[in-house]
Amino acid sequence: MRARTDEGTPPQEDRQAPPGLATAPSWAGPALARVLVRVAVTRTEVGDRFPLYADPGTGTWRTTARGSWTGGFWAGLLWLRARYTGDAADRAVARACTARLAGWAEADTAARGLIFWYGTALADDEPGLRDRAARACLSDFVPELGLVPWGSAFGGPRLTARVDGVPGMVPLLATANPEAALSHLRRHVELWLGARPPRWSWRHEPGAGWTACADPPPGWSRGRAWLLLSLAEAAPLAGGGEFPDHVGRLLTEHLVPPADFAHPGGPCDTSAAAITALALLGLGHRDRAVAVLKALVDSHLTADGRLLDGCYDLAAETAVRQELIWGDFFLAYALAVLTGLRGQDLRPDPFAAPAAPPR
Repeated sequence: MRARTDEGTPPQEDRQAPPGLATAPSWAGPALARVLVRVAVTRTEVGDRFPLYADPGTGTWRTTARGSWTGGFWAGLLWLRARYTGDAADRAVARACTARLAGWAEADTAARGLIFWYGTALADDEPGLRDRAARACLSDFVPELGLVPWGSAFGGPRLTARVDGVPGMVPLLATANPEAALSHLRRHVELWLGARPPRWSWRHEPGAGWTACADPPPGWSRGRAWLLLSLAEAAPLAGGGEFPDHVGRLLTEHLVPPADFAHPGGPCDTSAAAITALALLGLGHRDRAVAVLKALVDSHLTADGRLLDGCYDLAAETAVRQELIWGDFFLAYALAVLTGLRGQDLRPDPFAAPAAPPR
């Protein structure tokens, strides 16, 4: 039986426009409001569990108890809503959700970048989880490989480099050691450049070096999006400007790409487009980002704030045309940046360089 889905208190659209909203497209603010109303509906439905993906017809969520690799996106959405409404109750919910991520801080996975950066970057306060996770990730950094391995928490060989272990990890690791953060990104970029077609996952064998893995497939559109976002997150760091030549190689003519470029007539992946839009805003490509966001809002965002047509895993036929929690998050995050959403007691720039670690 589906839980009650009252909308709670929707964000107020008639409040004073935050800085930057006046220059944003007229559709951006209402679109953000719709997504954040959906957050309230989801919060009522899932309770203390974490949403993963939702049925496109009913909107009912598949959930997880601990959040898996996507838990930070739900916490981040709750913080975005709290930032929007300014409501103390919304902040309390976001804070409690973030605290439930604590069990992942020392988990053996580079997905901690996804979990802890996006789960805390928009928070007005959190119980030291970001610093704790950053230190744990730094302790798992392997100097000989130049990165934090993907790890064993989700199965498979520990000494693996996966592109989805780069976004979030770069700014998270930079709070503890900026040099390690850039090394982590540099190694992934080198591996990506070293193969045609591109490969998004590599296994390291002692004495044999790196071997490309078949999964995810070369045409995986989210691979391009994740790496592009990582370049955007590295740009504010000292030395982070060494990668600008790669941006053009990661972009395609698609505003909303196919889930797998090897199957151009197959399902698209709106989550890849939303990730790309946020990356483009961080890299200063505003016009292109606006075009991507408008395509998402016009053709894939429902009246009740659900971003449909996301593709979790095409090869496994898992959640092929559904609402994905990370798609909702990156759409909301990009719209928040575009509209200049701010809070007086929150960091003003989502792409500001992390504070230098103490010496």
